[in-house]
Amino acid sequence: MIMHEVKVHPSKALLKREDQLAWKIAGVATDKVAVQKDVQEMIINRIIDNASVAIAAINRRPVVSARGMALGHAKKGGGTVFGMPASFTASPEWAAWANGTAVRELDMHDTFLAADYSHPGDNIPPMLAVAQTMGKSGRDLIRGLATAYEIHIDLVRSICLHEHKVDHIAHLCPAAAAGLGTMLGLKQEVVFQSVQQALHTSVSFRQSRKGEISSWKAYAPAHAGKLAVEAVDRCMRGEGAPSPIYEGEDSVIAWVLSGRTQADSKGRKTVYDPTYYHVPLPAAGEPKRGIMDSYTKEHSAEYQSQALIDLAFRMRESIKSFDAIEKIIIHTSHHTHYVIGTGANDPQKMDPKASRETLDHSIMYIFAVALQDGRWHHVDSYAPKRAGRADTVRLCHSIEPREAPEWTERYHSKDPDTLAFGGRVEILFKDGSKLVDELGVANAHPRGARPFGRDQYIHKFRTLTDGIITAKESNRFLEMVQNLAKLPAGELGGLNVALPKGALLESKPGIF
Repeated sequence: MIMHEVKVHPSKALLKREDQLAWKIAGVATDKVAVQKDVQEMIINRIIDNASVAIAAINRRPVVSARGMALGHAKKGGGTVFGMPASFTASPEWAAWANGTAVRELDMHDTFLAADYSHPGDNIPPMLAVAQTMGKSGRDLIRGLATAYEIHIDLVRSICLHEHKVDHIAHLCPAAAAGLGTMLGLKQEVVFQSVQQALHTSVSFRQSRKGEISSWKAYAPAHAGKLAVEAVDRCMRGEGAPSPIYEGEDSVIAWVLSGRTQADSKGRKTVYDPTYYHVPLPAAGEPKRGIMDSYTKEHSAEYQSQALIDLAFRMRESIKSFDAIEKIIIHTSHHTHYVIGTGANDPQKMDPKASRETLDHSIMYIFAVALQDGRWHHVDSYAPKRAGRADTVRLCHSIEPREAPEWTERYHSKDPDTLAFGGRVEILFKDGSKLVDELGVANAHPRGARPFGRDQYIHKFRTLTDGIITAKESNRFLEMVQNLAKLPAGELGGLNVALPKGALLESKPGIF
């Protein structure tokens, strides 16, 4: 990997293209390096993973609405839409919108956490929709996804968005544009402009994940995928983009992230802050292996709760009575405390009547239910009746997350053996006794007690789609996706998953 220095430059500096981050990203996208076998297999795993959570969410209201919008943009030879028969296709940006929403709705697909947050599997819906529309092969799709995952993860490793209250789709959109460039075999100039347009159009703010969290949490990455498809389309037609989008004096880094300009003490001139970011990217000829550093979810909740859910399951075995609990202290990282803990200063996280999207970002609620139930279910664990149980509400209010420096350090560790996203939990009982345990990574994590492999991804797919699709459709999809590398051009429509006729709910009418 090569570490690239990224900072703000004044316009008069005339920063050369080859010195701009977007150009370097485009260079990675146009490098024809082969995809390694284990990366290829992991890409297949994540396509299975996406399909499983998408079908499980297929008749939830946000997904129904997004699908209804896509149905208003039918296009012969376009992209397939989850749940619909493969014979129906929509314009690719709208297929990406519908499928991206379905994938994201349950918050149960893959994740990568570093300087920022991400769900790199959100790259798959726009990539697949365009691949189907453009008649690409399975190998083309694999190459494109290897790039999208690599760029997405490299940006997340190095540039913190949430510090400036910017939503993490601002890393997703440029990554998807780069992946589309690889898959379509575009020239570096076209990918360069596409990446810049994608970033420029996708900067939004973290209010989508604050307070009373709404369905926009599911729509946000789908919107980014849609924007990426549109950006690439425009640039393929010869259009340009704001440049340099990362380093310019009025750029994203200059005014939104760390690198803002400021007047000197007398207000006479502009002063530029020093270097703020160092972004790692593969060298020419270096394999794109970013996907191997990401991990999926076993439980339908925000990733930073995964290890704590597993820890709750383990600790409950030593608890004779939940009424005997006085207080629960969760020692965890800064990120966990400020995103899903009380550090977020969101009283909605303690409200049993809050939206599902809010509760799956509340470690107080999640830990209480996991501790009481010893299981986690993508529907049952969030049901209003379950959330409103008086004993659960009491237990939830007894939980106190605390930021612990050692867990923050482990969260940001560069050493894979110490990297951790969990915490240490102290359960204090009314009789003065105490139960203490800790867990660094979820059981499903590559270093966890039960790491996910192909069998686990298939099990997740069969479990989440059981009773929703037929056994014949399940078997057909699994057989086809596992043969992805050999699928010829024009055959990727088979990666759709269809429900039986009449099983899909219809959306309320809108404009489209």
